Amino acid sequence: MSARPRLLSWTLRIASIVFVFALWEWAGRIPVSIAFPTFTAAMSAFREMILDGTFASAYAETIGPLLVGVLLTALGGMLAGLVMGLSPKAEWLGLPLFIVLQASPSAAIIPLITFIYGIGFAAKVFAVVLLSAPVIVLNSYRGIHNTPRSLLEMSEAFLANRRQRIWKIVLPAASGLIFAGLRLGIAQGFTGAVLAELIITPTGVGDLITFYRSGADYDYMFASIFSIVLFASVSLSLLQKLEQRIFRPEMRPT
Repeated sequence: MSARPRLLSWTLRIASIVFVFALWEWAGRIPVSIAFPTFTAAMSAFREMILDGTFASAYAETIGPLLVGVLLTALGGMLAGLVMGLSPKAEWLGLPLFIVLQASPSAAIIPLITFIYGIGFAAKVFAVVLLSAPVIVLNSYRGIHNTPRSLLEMSEAFLANRRQRIWKIVLPAASGLIFAGLRLGIAQGFTGAVLAELIITPTGVGDLITFYRSGADYDYMFASIFSIVLFASVSLSLLQKLEQRIFRPEMRPT
């Protein structure tokens, strides 16, 4: 992309963000609700929560189970996607399960975790796994399953065995979709961690929302929500930039 289109793209992005924040400020000044603060009030609370360490301690509670859950799901999910992509029997058995999990309403399923894992660290990890697994598994499966037939025929022509085809043909060809699945899985896992904190275990950044809502401190509640949106947006943008640097355009999902 040349300098002029890039500048125009950034100008439009900044203008859209400024418009949303201005609309937020206007809606808070009307006000549309006594529970809806202005943008400036929420940002003042946001700044205060950064400086006093509130966000640091809250996100330390949230990031731990998120990393553990995503790591477990990444290892198991890529393996499950590989097996389903290579074995028709495994595909027949496993694919419907992950499609159902992906379509299921997560907010209704997460409370059931308390019957198995209680309200501790394990419950949050399981919530992360529950939401991130379908995305990671299905993207890995699609990447493996849609390996170009021409590459497989070429490997057969060079008398490659099954292990060589998997490591040198199938996995490299599917790597773009697998990474995209990991990126989206992290986003879903973060959603699962916050939902678990809101519904199951009162810790972390999700608990900030519940705590400030119960005390009618709406400036701080909206600042907490804003921090979640900001954290997710920045994380996904960085992962997308990394994906663009690692993979050629033809290897990325469309």
